[in-house]
Amino acid sequence: MTKPDRPKSAARSEHSHSAHPHAALDTVAEAQRLHELLAPTVTAADLYLEEVKVHLAGSHRTVSVVVDLPEDASGGVGMDAISAISRELSEVMDADPYDDGRAYDLEISSPGATRPLTEPRHWRRALGRMAKVNAADRENFMGRILAVDDDGVLFKPELPVKKGMKAKQGEVEKVLFTAIRRGVVELEFARLEEAELDLEFEPTGGNAVDGEGN
Repeated sequence: MTKPDRPKSAARSEHSHSAHPHAALDTVAEAQRLHELLAPTVTAADLYLEEVKVHLAGSHRTVSVVVDLPEDASGGVGMDAISAISRELSEVMDADPYDDGRAYDLEISSPGATRPLTEPRHWRRALGRMAKVNAADRENFMGRILAVDDDGVLFKPELPVKKGMKAKQGEVEKVLFTAIRRGVVELEFARLEEAELDLEFEPTGGNAVDGEGN
């Protein structure tokens, strides 16, 4: 079983073409081109295309694709979905009219549970989860994500207590994206509905995640 703080095992597809000299490849531009090429297929599969990267070794390419669920979904991308989208994207790349004939490996993965929260959609995907935040005015701030809007995140803070004591919660507060330097989900092993949440501030626009999900 894949640990929740690591990406799910990638699905790999290998393709070879006739070997011949190739022009220099701008991997950043190629990644952007492939992002545009692959995005419609990922969206049609009810997934979100998080990232495309291209790594070059000689005349061989490794195309790494990260897919996620839509931001209003809970849980993670299952291995069946990873396998299915791998086959579909492989077919799209095989039919790419602008492919230069380089051999390539296609690797598909999904984000790990503790991937950095760098975009508003990442925070929305983490609704109901506990997060550790380093902000402009504090470090290692712990709080449960209650809601996310265009300019920040609403937290139910977890106050520091002595070891062995029951956690205490502070007053709900909002932290602006402009003040957040780093955010990451904290893994929890208790079911979310067992946490002592103020029902007045239950998340909206997304479902709470039970335990660690897939």
